[in-house]
Amino acid sequence: MSINKHSVLVEPWGTSIDLNRNLVRIGWLAIGVLFLAAASKMTIAVPGSPVGMNLGTFAVLTIGAAYGPRLGLSTVLAYLIVGAIGFDVFQSSYADLNGIAYMTGSTGGYLMGYVLATCAIGYAARLGLDRQMVSMAAAMFVGNVLIYIPGIVWLGVLYGWDKPILAWGLTPFVFGDAIKLVLATILFPTTWKLIGQARG
Repeated sequence: MSINKHSVLVEPWGTSIDLNRNLVRIGWLAIGVLFLAAASKMTIAVPGSPVGMNLGTFAVLTIGAAYGPRLGLSTVLAYLIVGAIGFDVFQSSYADLNGIAYMTGSTGGYLMGYVLATCAIGYAARLGLDRQMVSMAAAMFVGNVLIYIPGIVWLGVLYGWDKPILAWGLTPFVFGDAIKLVLATILFPTTWKLIGQARG
């Protein structure tokens, strides 16, 4: 499959045979779910906040950019379904707090934001915005905002707007997310450049 401005990162590794292409997509989906689950478990507790810091947002933005809107969305939805069933894939889930009960807790809004961010980043990648650092940085920023908005709104609904919602759900994570944004901004344009060089 030739690379063009509408390709997303995983597509050059597919095949021209429909059955094999579908199997490749299923494989990428499984890898994405495992990657997101592992990243979500890499958590640092934030004192005074019901929400911890983890690599889940980086994984979501990476999956969206690498997979595109359709496969990216399918992957995130599969992750949420696996978690809803009761598998221990979420940030702070454990045997007695898992599934739907966990998804409607303090991080529920951020999980909803994962869906929005994946679609947005996926469409940006489909438009070729992941080829240049400036456009990729802008896309990643929008993706982060789309995760934060429902996350903060849900904290307000859950705990009340008289609580320090921004101090709980935004300010402790800005620096860490800025680092993750920079990493993703460098990763994708650099990878595309290397692929282009490898294919002559």
